[in-house]
Amino acid sequence: MPGCFKKTLFALASLISFASFILIVVAMGTPKWMTGKILCKTGADLVNATDPELVKFIGEIYYGLFRGGKIRQCGLGGRRSKFTIFPHMVKKLNTGLHVMIIMFLCVAILFSLVSFGFCILNAIKVPYRAITGPAGLCLWNFLAGGFIVLSVTSFMAAVKLHHLTERIANFRENVFQFIILEEEFEDCFWLCVAGATAHAVNLLLVAISGINFPKIKTKTEEANVTAEDIMY
Repeated sequence: MPGCFKKTLFALASLISFASFILIVVAMGTPKWMTGKILCKTGADLVNATDPELVKFIGEIYYGLFRGGKIRQCGLGGRRSKFTIFPHMVKKLNTGLHVMIIMFLCVAILFSLVSFGFCILNAIKVPYRAITGPAGLCLWNFLAGGFIVLSVTSFMAAVKLHHLTERIANFRENVFQFIILEEEFEDCFWLCVAGATAHAVNLLLVAISGINFPKIKTKTEEANVTAEDIMY
């Protein structure tokens, strides 16, 4: 049976693994990974809009891994619309990269659950196999955190290198052309970063559990028996 200190560490690690699982699931299902401001360039050029008038041509956009929405401002008031990435829009994006982001997160979810299960196992008893012990926990947490980092990095590459926001903003726009003025990573993106951080914390907890702390021994006083003690 593991000691009380190790039980506490592994129980805490199991909670962190489960929290990472929840964070990734919420992040994948929420359509706010990125928000931005889009300028209707075609409309602004038609009326030769100056700086004070450009406000009428600046809209908004937000999107996640599966869906999103935007507000088109082309001089006639804001028009809201929603869209889905699958199955039509993904053909206009970097399909392989977008699918890889989703696959990386799915694998990270799997390893988070594996880490959660083995943390509970280590809190209950000492496993016989190394793969289910602390060494295995390090492996599962490293893989889970690594795949989250890969997904986050791939999404950043899609936004910055492949102009993901601009492609989405101009999807099925035959008349108007939109350019990106601002773009910002939103809460769901940072939830994935928090998930990767959680697995890094788990690696630290597993490392601490392997440290053998010296036990404090109390010296027992030796009883000095004298002749007077025997008499009484």
